[in-house]
Amino acid sequence: MKAQAEAEAERDGGGRPFGARRAVGVVAGCLTAPLGLLYFLVGGVVLGPLLSWPRTRAYALGVLGSGAGRLVGLERRRREHFFGDRFPEAYEGEGGALRYLAVRSATGLVCAVVLALLGFGVVLAVLLVGGVARGTIGAAELLTQLVLGGVLLFLGLQGLFALNALDARLARECFGPSERELLRRRIEELSLSRAAVVGAVDAERRRIERDLHDGVQQRLVALAMLIGRARRSGERDPERAAGLLGQAHREAQEVLAELREVAWRVYPSALDSLGLEEALGGVAQRCALPLRIAYEVAGPLPRPVETAAYFVVSEAVTNAAKHSAASTVSVRVAGAPGGPLTVRVEDDGRGGADPAGGGLTGLRGRVAALDGVLRIDSPLGGPTTIVAELPCV
Repeated sequence: MKAQAEAEAERDGGGRPFGARRAVGVVAGCLTAPLGLLYFLVGGVVLGPLLSWPRTRAYALGVLGSGAGRLVGLERRRREHFFGDRFPEAYEGEGGALRYLAVRSATGLVCAVVLALLGFGVVLAVLLVGGVARGTIGAAELLTQLVLGGVLLFLGLQGLFALNALDARLARECFGPSERELLRRRIEELSLSRAAVVGAVDAERRRIERDLHDGVQQRLVALAMLIGRARRSGERDPERAAGLLGQAHREAQEVLAELREVAWRVYPSALDSLGLEEALGGVAQRCALPLRIAYEVAGPLPRPVETAAYFVVSEAVTNAAKHSAASTVSVRVAGAPGGPLTVRVEDDGRGGADPAGGGLTGLRGRVAALDGVLRIDSPLGGPTTIVAELPCV
């Protein structure tokens, strides 16, 4: 907000405040509007026969649009100079130059009429002040004139602001969003991605708590019971105690394996020590399905990109193993120096994955936090393909 206030308060090279520059831009728009209407009038007269004949209509529209493009370029420079808009260079616009020029010319003439009425009102106000000074206007007439003039001034200013807003909207449609509009959209995207990341982290924490409570904790309780039974029967039945201790040893090994699995889902330590390629190799080792991994990345990757890529692969492979009834899963991780990292996971399962599901929604939030894009293609009958593009800048 501070930066916006500074931009609004800055002055141009001639020492005029920014509001004065906008006012000059509005007046300039009123002066250029008749050029558009004159162009359509002359162009319609000259090219009218060609426009009415179907065989030459496309050529005539091309000629008419080419000339309109020059006038539209003048309007673009007016918006950039007087209103501070900066538009993308390669934006093609919506509706074409002819539509923009036609609507802009009409609104510009209406704006000129409103400005003329406001100017006429200023003249009447000066005459009214002169009449009051000379004593030729009574109190009742003065009050009537003030009320009527105030209402007309309000309506004129409202119309002027509405026409200015329409002019800005037409410019955005034809020239593309301005830098301020792009910044506003960027702030909205960041707010949404932040909320998605917070939601994904919260869901992940609940899943970890559920895994620990329903899995590891129950196994530890069972292990403690086995050891207790072995202690109680140690003197009376050594053979039974040995069997219980062997069962407890196997249960302890399974608990350790499950704890290791939970730790890998929280954050794989191999990412820090060995890198993404080795961490994905760990996913392949733990996967219940045959998993083929193609790693085609040259050079190191930023740590947040590595982490996001790992979790995309891990979550997609886990979903395929649990829900898709797939027989094989393939993973391809590719990226060139300076370009985005592309992660593609495909299985030959039955498809029908829900993009709004908890796991995929969490992945979309994690990818969006890095300005990446996650695409999910899972028609009924399969296959399911998940593609994540992660910028590495």
